[in-house]
Amino acid sequence: MDVDPRQYEQIKINDKDSHNIILSYLIHGCYKDTVESLVASAGLKVSATQLEDMEKRKRILQFALKGDALDAIHLTEQMSPDLLENNKDLLFDLLSLHFVELICSRKSTEAIDFAKAKLTPFGKVQKYVGKLEDFMALLAYDEPEKSPVFHLLSLEYRQHVVDNLNRAIMARESMSSYSELERIIQQATVVRQCLSEELGKDVLLPFSLKDFLKRS
Repeated sequence: MDVDPRQYEQIKINDKDSHNIILSYLIHGCYKDTVESLVASAGLKVSATQLEDMEKRKRILQFALKGDALDAIHLTEQMSPDLLENNKDLLFDLLSLHFVELICSRKSTEAIDFAKAKLTPFGKVQKYVGKLEDFMALLAYDEPEKSPVFHLLSLEYRQHVVDNLNRAIMARESMSSYSELERIIQQATVVRQCLSEELGKDVLLPFSLKDFLKRS
């Protein structure tokens, strides 16, 4: 029951809508130079304040992605006061990035001192106990990369925290925490899943964006 991809060509899409969808994605990803190029070529409007905030957000995310979580926290507090104070989950995750960076740098003593000062207080809340135990387990291994919780050292984990930070900052600035492109994909996926459940898996296979793009 898959629709022939050629049928999509019959559906007209307004160029302005397409440009705005792309612009939303670029702003979300802090691609400032590309945003400026698209705005100039497509006749779109982005305020100077938006461009300035995008540059600030980009710096914050870059610091966090490189493992300089304390700098990311400092800049976040400057840009969005009270954001981390009101989002303890995000604060914990950012502090954990710094702890992990100390572990990776083989600075165990500093890591222990940092954990006592900044992470241990989270242990008073039940939902953080398991996470704290996982992070503390890294200290028990001479090669933490080979520990059962090695995923906490991965780029994927760091990117996950950075993505959450990006969404939180955008929401704090009264912007959508997801780009329009992401929302379209999310909606398409949900619709496809609902159809699959309604019609039966034998009639309609689970939606795969990767496979869909290959066919298109």
